[in-house]
Amino acid sequence: MADETTTTASAGPLKLGALVPSPGSRPKRQRIGRGHGSGMVKTGGEGGKGQTVRSGGGKGPAFEGGQTPWQRRLPHNRGYSQKARDIGHFRTRLAVVNLHRLSSWDPSIEVTPESLKKHGVLASLRDGVKILGEARPDHDLPTGLRFRHVVFSQSARDALTAAGATIIENI
Repeated sequence: MADETTTTASAGPLKLGALVPSPGSRPKRQRIGRGHGSGMVKTGGEGGKGQTVRSGGGKGPAFEGGQTPWQRRLPHNRGYSQKARDIGHFRTRLAVVNLHRLSSWDPSIEVTPESLKKHGVLASLRDGVKILGEARPDHDLPTGLRFRHVVFSQSARDALTAAGATIIENI
């Protein structure tokens, strides 16, 4: 004979109201302070008496046995740090050049931020120059370009190395 608390697949569609936990999966809770026979009297499973048995009692996670905690041993930084919100002073802004702009570049001239500005490719240098890999089908890259003090996107780096460019990494 099947137990009344369990449902079988042949009884039809399963309903949420008919769900019951498996037998033994939900043990009965321990009732505290209900006589000596229960074994949970006096301190009721809380250990001893005093600070540790109180609600929220005990020492905090930063307590180091009376030693000065690490957050008080650190030097105190005074004032506000604007790095998180002041993008005008702390963000690195790069001037951007797409690859197709270098299709008419003379390979005898080394590509540096200063030479890009001198030849009118850039209006301002900002905090550095980044070459992006946006190429156009009608603009072919000249072979043998030399780059110094420039940052590249991965697609630009792949296209330039395929075209035989020399990249000097010292930015």
